[in-house]
Amino acid sequence: MGTGTGMLAQADLERMVAQREIDTVVVAFTDMQGRLTGKRISARLFVDDVAAHGAECCNYLLAVDVDNNTVGGYAMSSWETGYGDMVMTPDLDTLRLIPWLPGTALVTADLSWDTQGPDVRPVRQAPRSILNRQIERLAKRDLVPYAATELEFMVFDDSFRAAWAAGYRGLKPATDYNIDYAMLASTRMEPLLRDIRLGMEGAGMYCEGVKGECNLGQQEIGFRYDHARVTCDNHTIYKNGSKEIADQHGKSLTFMAKFDEREGNSCHIHISLRGSDGSAVFADDGAEDGMTPLFRSFIAGQLATMREFSLCYAPNINSYKRFAEGSFAPTAIAWGFDNRTCALRVVGHGAGMRMENRAPGGDVNQYLAVSALIAGGLYGIENELELPEPVAGNAYTSGAERLPTTLSEAAELFDRSDTARAAFGDDVVDHYLNYARVELNAFNAAVTDWERVRGFERL
Repeated sequence: MGTGTGMLAQADLERMVAQREIDTVVVAFTDMQGRLTGKRISARLFVDDVAAHGAECCNYLLAVDVDNNTVGGYAMSSWETGYGDMVMTPDLDTLRLIPWLPGTALVTADLSWDTQGPDVRPVRQAPRSILNRQIERLAKRDLVPYAATELEFMVFDDSFRAAWAAGYRGLKPATDYNIDYAMLASTRMEPLLRDIRLGMEGAGMYCEGVKGECNLGQQEIGFRYDHARVTCDNHTIYKNGSKEIADQHGKSLTFMAKFDEREGNSCHIHISLRGSDGSAVFADDGAEDGMTPLFRSFIAGQLATMREFSLCYAPNINSYKRFAEGSFAPTAIAWGFDNRTCALRVVGHGAGMRMENRAPGGDVNQYLAVSALIAGGLYGIENELELPEPVAGNAYTSGAERLPTTLSEAAELFDRSDTARAAFGDDVVDHYLNYARVELNAFNAAVTDWERVRGFERL
């Protein structure tokens, strides 16, 4: 590990702090809503103390709504238990520069209830802890997960503060028409997009490129696949950092699953497994379809669990508005070879053979989604599930079982899922069910613009 890629060894950081090149270290984790959350710490204090012992934060950070309001119903954090501390323990393998913030480095933290010793208890409900548990389940089978996330976003010429003041109404998209793969109109955004790409490269990521998408001002910046935990760590830093860089440009961008009635923002997730020796375990060049029995059972497990695990792929009210027929967002729980009408798409060959789950939107918590993909695949492998024939035509009209259409339906399925409770634990399932109920209660109490337009005069 060296400084060339933006990743830092601890010795690199200590040297840069001593030379006053780094003065701030962000110690952060990903919260339930998928946001980067933590503290800015004096770099000298980080070197002297926090690197070895961690830093404290209030446990309410995993028990709030999107407005950071404390809400009831969480077993791990409440007024009754006093809102105590969790410990953010830096994972020093994630230490990196943050080029768009002067003098700043960042480290991703794991959350625990104890600071050190043999009895450290992870905060099981933390998204990274949930993923770590699924990675450990794979390791018992000598399997290692690799993943890539494909986040789409929409760019607006308004600043974030101007957009807030306008109630997010009447915003000016960065382009005026469909720019899927288009170069001319996307060039208008290139100063911003280039700064994001170079910033992420400087933060240790492998940026593959950028392309226009269908909605106004819509783009997707792609990153090379990596170990699933590395990909998920990078995802949060990129998502947060791209907003910070847009803010520096006086622009704004959104990862909302469905900002308007046009195409939504997706986050297709590619996943594959390898043996602990690096061998490809999904591909069999001697098989007619090129797939191993393990891969076939892995996909069958996704089909069997997708409805029950939908809360992990689509965690918000808005997520379900993206599932529209003929929109390139899936509605059918089906699989196919290079078939974008299916929820599950098999692509690649040889070591590159993988599965793409097209259900998640840009609002997804990637740790939960990848955890669900691993858990679903393990369910299929453990039970040696048989894979049905692929859908070769239009999955929208195939008659295949459908994804849930509302957050309420997804929460009910998650609650009743013995598979979810076995894979994640009752404490984790109940925690995220409460998150869904909080969102549902808030939405059901809200009076929307849509209701006023329809009802003010005419009803």
